[in-house]
Amino acid sequence: MADGLRKGLTSYGDAGFSLFLRKAFIKAMGYSDDALNRPIVGITNTYSDYNPCHGNVPEIIEAVKRGVMLSGAMPMVFPTISIAESFAFPTSMYLRNLMAMDTEEMIRAQPMDAVVVIGGCDKTLPAQIMAAVSADLPTVVIPVGPMVVGHHKGEVLGACTDCRRLWAKYRAGEIDEVEIEAVNGRLAPSVGTCMVMGTASTMACITEALGLSLPMSATIPAPHAERFRSAEASGKVAAGLAAAKGPRPSDLLTSASFRNAQVVLQAIGGSTNGLIHLTAIANRTRHRIDLEAFDKLGREVPVLIDLKPSGEHYMEHFHHAGGLPKLMAQLGDLIDLDAKTISGATLREVVAGAEEVPGQDAIRARDNPIKPEGAMAVLHGNLAPRGAVIKHSAATPKLLQHTGRAVVFESVEDMTLRVDDPALDVNADDILVLRNAGPKGAPGMPEAGYLPIPKKLARGGVKDMVRISDARMSGTAFGTIVLHITPESAVGGPLALVKNGDMIRLDVAKRSIELLVDAAELDKRRAALPPAKTPGWARRGYARLFNETIMQADEGCDFNFMRSEEGK
Repeated sequence: MADGLRKGLTSYGDAGFSLFLRKAFIKAMGYSDDALNRPIVGITNTYSDYNPCHGNVPEIIEAVKRGVMLSGAMPMVFPTISIAESFAFPTSMYLRNLMAMDTEEMIRAQPMDAVVVIGGCDKTLPAQIMAAVSADLPTVVIPVGPMVVGHHKGEVLGACTDCRRLWAKYRAGEIDEVEIEAVNGRLAPSVGTCMVMGTASTMACITEALGLSLPMSATIPAPHAERFRSAEASGKVAAGLAAAKGPRPSDLLTSASFRNAQVVLQAIGGSTNGLIHLTAIANRTRHRIDLEAFDKLGREVPVLIDLKPSGEHYMEHFHHAGGLPKLMAQLGDLIDLDAKTISGATLREVVAGAEEVPGQDAIRARDNPIKPEGAMAVLHGNLAPRGAVIKHSAATPKLLQHTGRAVVFESVEDMTLRVDDPALDVNADDILVLRNAGPKGAPGMPEAGYLPIPKKLARGGVKDMVRISDARMSGTAFGTIVLHITPESAVGGPLALVKNGDMIRLDVAKRSIELLVDAAELDKRRAALPPAKTPGWARRGYARLFNETIMQADEGCDFNFMRSEEGK
């Protein structure tokens, strides 16, 4: 098998000429024959002026290149698209699969013996791992790392859990415009991803648990020198993988490593998005994520990380307490320690090197958890035949068993227009219902599941309500919120049948979500639904591909033609 510059030659009908031409043009960049005869490590550049989460990527790239060259290989940087959560319209999730396709095709199209993918902001790490799994080239993943914390009036702040909490206070009239503007300048004091257990931090932890990144890489703060030393070490590992031709993602991603990732997802109080992304990654392999098994793990695995939004601390505290190696040490026999990692070490060796930090309280022992059960529960019922998810570690305990009257919003736009209307018929015991916000309906399944408390209730002191939707929510968010209702309403799922005033019963202990309307009435409503038609936004290009092939949340929201056939 060809390697280095000889790999994947452009097709001109003459392999010798193809190599001659390739070398002639790349020499225009000033490379010597010595450099061009080395194993090649490709390095993704996901930097963009629109992406402050990836603001340290140029420095990370330089550190990776240093590590690669110190180990005798040749680094080659190439761009892919860059996705930033708060800058992507309509939502970053809409673009995740595009980034996965872009990254996979660039890995396949260009000569490289190993690849380093650099990501962080919510959808980039899963997109890159999905790509790496499908291309199956030796891969090292580098998360960009979390921001450092901010401060306001003596209080520690973290984007974006405190964004939401303080914005809710502003909506309720508890803080004024001058203060909310001051907060706005203090929530994100450095480049990097959210410093709470949002989706970015969740995916970084999952990546490390899968063995695809170096120990501690999930938690090192983005601006710290240690982040760049880790990047240099990652470059050295990538050079070793390039020379040895492995291990490849297919060698590392086993049933044991996927189970480890699910255990970690529950134990860190992880984002509900993490389950969708992990499902999409697994579907690119011969393995699958079983929602029932995931829920069972949730009953067995406690939340051990005292981190917002499920606890009190921030990512840098998790890091200084020993990071993921220390967490896995605390999880003990819940983790399969024989799983391999890109460094060549097993998790057993990684855990053996975990730092013991006297007095730290960010990583709890199993007999002193933050929550006795894991972060997430999977619900079923006539409202969610294929499942729904609730992050009950960040919910209000008294609302986890609740029956209330449905207040229905037809879309994100409808909710935006009506939720603060003083005439809205709503009270604190009602259940807010948002539909047409799923993968097809929105499109892109936006993080709109964190429906705002109607202003008239917020100003009356209401802090939480049961909210249900076929949307997602940010891992930084909190509240009693049922998400990912599947099938979504836009494809005729039961959420499309709910009417204002219907009673809905949520019982997290029984893992159920039920619409209390008899089956005959639901059949009548289903028959009256308008026939499905192609929406105007989906008539051309990527939007058309998305609309025609996107799968539901329980299948990871990947395109149906990207799944591995092995796992069927």
